[in-house]
Amino acid sequence: MEAEQCKVEEALGILVGKWKPIILLNLFNEGTLRFSELKRLMPGITQKMLTKQLRELEEEDIVDRIVYPEVPPRVEYSISEYGRSLQTVLNTMHEWGTAHAIRKGKLT
Repeated sequence: MEAEQCKVEEALGILVGKWKPIILLNLFNEGTLRFSELKRLMPGITQKMLTKQLRELEEEDIVDRIVYPEVPPRVEYSISEYGRSLQTVLNTMHEWGTAHAIRKGKLT
């Protein structure tokens, strides 16, 4: 692979951010979740940031958003079929991150 043809930057552009991997992990582990359920699983995230991150993931076709015509409106988020292709990548990055943290003495 030639450096000028490397598409790692493309992939990282979609995944980079403090919250995106955590959002994806929650959706992979829990399946379909409502906004409030996602928010509850990530107590440190603001509503504004969760909305922003979900919109970005939706724009990249990683997350599906379904709005039900109810009062009050019900909105659910899930990993799209295309987004499922990230599971192996995220698992590999998690394993590498764990090994790196151990190497640096951040984990024992």
